[in-house]
Amino acid sequence: MPTAPRTTPPPRPSLTERRKAETQLEIARTAAALFAERGATVTADEIARTSGVALRTFYRYFRTKEDAVVPLLASGVRQWIDDLATPPAGPDPLPAREALEQAARRALTPADEPAAEALRWTRGLLRAMPGDPALRAVWHRVHHDSEEALRPVLARLTGADPSTARLAAAAANTAMRAAVEEWAAGDAPPDGPQGPAELVARTLRALTAGLPELDGAYGVKERDGEGDPGRRGDGESPAAGGRGR
Repeated sequence: MPTAPRTTPPPRPSLTERRKAETQLEIARTAAALFAERGATVTADEIARTSGVALRTFYRYFRTKEDAVVPLLASGVRQWIDDLATPPAGPDPLPAREALEQAARRALTPADEPAAEALRWTRGLLRAMPGDPALRAVWHRVHHDSEEALRPVLARLTGADPSTARLAAAAANTAMRAAVEEWAAGDAPPDGPQGPAELVARTLRALTAGLPELDGAYGVKERDGEGDPGRRGDGESPAAGGRGR
């Protein structure tokens, strides 16, 4: 019976690092609210002043006013990828396709009012983007970075070859982006049948339908092969039995 992988918890960030991250996120929330309300006319000075920090502090954290929203946009992405990077314990792991969908649903289902508010701010940002190409560039950069981070996670936990892992990461990331954009274009609440969680599930199924590699058990490679790309769950290398990659 496969056992759950032994993992070492990441070191806890220092107090200074935690305070820095909290400050950045607070500035990001303020920036998102201002962009949603006023669009491209917002200035870095206004964001800093409304956030209660000096302009010099603002530029210590962010290169441009548009970069200020990155911590808000990236927080949900990090949650999604961290969720996927931890395969579920137990003797009967889910198929990778189902695990991917469940993680996407969790990432886009607001667990509390602050999470719902963050989604509403994201909606406001997306509606402001047609008038602010630099803001749209930030949105696409966040999703490009998430796809890059997702690729090795899917490769490690599904055993897919690099080309398939790349396709799966692109499909999953596109599903997340398209679902949020479609939701933001309407007026549906953050939860419910027209919320982003339901939209991402439908989009993910459509975009990954041609990837049968996702039907395998999620996390089995990491559990049985202990992260070694040259080992299969039965203890043989690909060259020793069956088809090699």
